[in-house]
Amino acid sequence: MSGYTCRSWSAFFGAGSSWQLQRRRLSVTAKLSDAGDAISAAPSQVKAKAQGNPMAAGLIAFGAGMLLSSLIPASTKEREAARQLKTAAEPLATQVTYAAKDMVQDLKEPAQEAIDNVKTTAAEGAQNVKAESQGAVTDVKDRAAEAKDTVQST
Repeated sequence: MSGYTCRSWSAFFGAGSSWQLQRRRLSVTAKLSDAGDAISAAPSQVKAKAQGNPMAAGLIAFGAGMLLSSLIPASTKEREAARQLKTAAEPLATQVTYAAKDMVQDLKEPAQEAIDNVKTTAAEGAQNVKAESQGAVTDVKDRAAEAKDTVQST
């Protein structure tokens, strides 16, 4: 190499030599081949992962179908069918709304009665606790007085 200069190498190979073009072509070909191998191996990898797990296979198929369907624009017939379905569903939606409002009205009275019952029960419970606590206070006072009398008499 000592006798060769950069100029002689470039003269030998040339700036746009077929060697450089061949090297670039091989690089691009290798990258395309790797991509092709990855794409062709994908179905077998999916099959291997889904084998023995039918739920996974179903989910993968569903996901692939959803992906493909999202890439394809809706046809005129599909748009018309969707429009007809929406039009047909409007009365049903209205009926469901009215039924829900009726149900709310029907449940208001029983709910209010239940609230009133809870309030009454709580008030009665409070009265019972108050009466029992007053009775307990009277008992404690009586026993304290008896104990005082017993202590003083001895």
